[in-house]
Amino acid sequence: MSDVEVVEVAGHEVRITSPAKVFFPERGNTKLDLARYYLAVAEPLMAAMGGRPVMLQRFPNGVGGSNFFQKRVAATKADPWLTTTVVATPNGTTSNALVAVDLAHVLWAVNMGCLGFHVWPNTAADPEHADELRVDLDPGPGVTFGMIREAAAETKALLDELGIASFPKTTGNRGIHIYVRLLPRWDGIAVRAAAVALARELERRRPDLMTAAWWKEERGERVFVDFNQNAPHKTVFGAWSVRANPHAQVSTPFTWDELPTIEPRELTIDTVPARLADQGDPWAPMTAQDLDPLLELHERDHAGGLLDAPWPPVYPKMPGEPPRVAPSRARRSD
Repeated sequence: MSDVEVVEVAGHEVRITSPAKVFFPERGNTKLDLARYYLAVAEPLMAAMGGRPVMLQRFPNGVGGSNFFQKRVAATKADPWLTTTVVATPNGTTSNALVAVDLAHVLWAVNMGCLGFHVWPNTAADPEHADELRVDLDPGPGVTFGMIREAAAETKALLDELGIASFPKTTGNRGIHIYVRLLPRWDGIAVRAAAVALARELERRRPDLMTAAWWKEERGERVFVDFNQNAPHKTVFGAWSVRANPHAQVSTPFTWDELPTIEPRELTIDTVPARLADQGDPWAPMTAQDLDPLLELHERDHAGGLLDAPWPPVYPKMPGEPPRVAPSRARRSD
């Protein structure tokens, strides 16, 4: 194999250098295999993240080598067609992030050693509105995937009760993400408030299984509903993206009917293209919806005297937020 493989896609010629470089040593999958995987899932991948800013996690020497996150991207003389947009961090620092305009942009990032993509909850064309609510069911120590499945079923039941259609995917590791596509009417602060209300209601209904506790010392062996994945400027690992683990697992959308049997370890860059060809895109029915039913839960909690939940430490102190200190430290101070 030559040192460069040229792929013609979306009207551009994308160079895949060192195509035979092994990215997944335990499996033997190469950089070119990774590029071919993304070509195979192009349609649902673009439906999920097309037009959105993305952050790259680069592994220049494949899984097991050093890695780093790259938010800043610039067009070069060799690739003048690259599209970027201005994004901000919680402290206001701005940078030009890659926009997933088309598959050429995805393969350009793959050539840079990017395995999967961390995706903004807004489009580059409308940065003021978050049009996705992402429910992150986080498996802490002692939490099994069976518990994650049960928590996902509880989440679907609550969202169904509120008249909100939801769409699950594996995270590519041990968790499940549940997405709700939204009408572009609300900013990230409102979407996070809705996520806090959802997490708290799930904890009320299943305190034995699920928790909205931000502090790890309060969670126990329960599934954490990570509401702060919806904080403004937060990215989430994208649908159809490949994880940097030895098994080359894919963050794979699936149908709710598959929940009892879905096995993340079986969903890899080798198996997912055939699955997609056979079953189609499970997220194809996804349409934009109203956030008001969840915001009404938030208003009910607020009227009942509940403060906001803690924000991540990189964010400035927010109105209505409780003291940002772990409960055990607060007791020692008292």
